[in-house]
Amino acid sequence: MGWVIWHKPTCSTSRWVLAALREVGIAPEIRDYIAAPPSEAELRAVLVRLGMGARGLLRRSGTPYAELGLGAADLSEEALIAAMAAHPILIERPVVMAPQGAVLCRPKEAVLDLIARNGAGVAR
Repeated sequence: MGWVIWHKPTCSTSRWVLAALREVGIAPEIRDYIAAPPSEAELRAVLVRLGMGARGLLRRSGTPYAELGLGAADLSEEALIAAMAAHPILIERPVVMAPQGAVLCRPKEAVLDLIARNGAGVAR
């Protein structure tokens, strides 16, 4: 797998991360995950790569999180993944996948460690 960023063009953090990648010569595949939402299967695969559960990828602010009752402790991983697939605005951003690893870039500087692990300045 090459470099991929789940990007929201209006998000300043997402723009910063994309610029950081480009600055070191990485030209990632840019996926506007709102316009082209990931499937449930893709979300499960990315969660495995991130090493986190679905709650770790849920965005609460500016989303229908509360309205959908996603704070309920008894909701399963599958229910949370289904909610993110149906409402991609619930996916925290940006997510960057690299040949060696993946990271949710919160804080945005987390992308710098991923770049270093994959050979900074080397286009992939």
